Amino acid sequence: MRENKNFKELLADVEAILLDVDGVMTDGGIIPLADGDFIRKYNAKDGYAMAYAVKHNFNIGVISGGFGKTLESRMNRLGIKYQYLGCMDKIAAINDFIAKTGIARENILYMGDDIPDLEVLRYVGIPVAPADACSEVLQSAIYISERKGGDGAVRDIIEQVLRVKGVWALDSKGVIADDSNEVASR
Repeated sequence: MRENKNFKELLADVEAILLDVDGVMTDGGIIPLADGDFIRKYNAKDGYAMAYAVKHNFNIGVISGGFGKTLESRMNRLGIKYQYLGCMDKIAAINDFIAKTGIARENILYMGDDIPDLEVLRYVGIPVAPADACSEVLQSAIYISERKGGDGAVRDIIEQVLRVKGVWALDSKGVIADDSNEVASR
């Protein structure tokens, strides 16, 4: 039961990390393009942690109202298999993820930053937030990163989970997302 465990003990139970994008993987700033897509600025260390987790067969996914070819391309380059982009029903997305993976919601960590994330944060077992999340999200989170969205909050939580599981920093090789020999986070 969650009530009887401290945060580090809960991290040992995490089987999947699901993330919002805008305000979690980014600082929330977007530059709209004429074709309807957006430019977002990502933190390379967040990207490295995501790709590293995927490389070590950990379930990482994104659930976001955000959309666009550049966002989809970024997630594909990081090796993110579970992508729910342009998503307006995040609970339906979580339930689809659960159906596809068999992972119990109690073992899902979700990081969100704003009102559209509240329902999911209250639904999953391990709700977390970046330091600059809105007050309602901060109240719903059991862990608040010292890092802001787009400034290492994703790296913080992934690194903590993988350290608890004993798979962080197993080697010093880069993470290859595909066969192009391109480092995933760069």
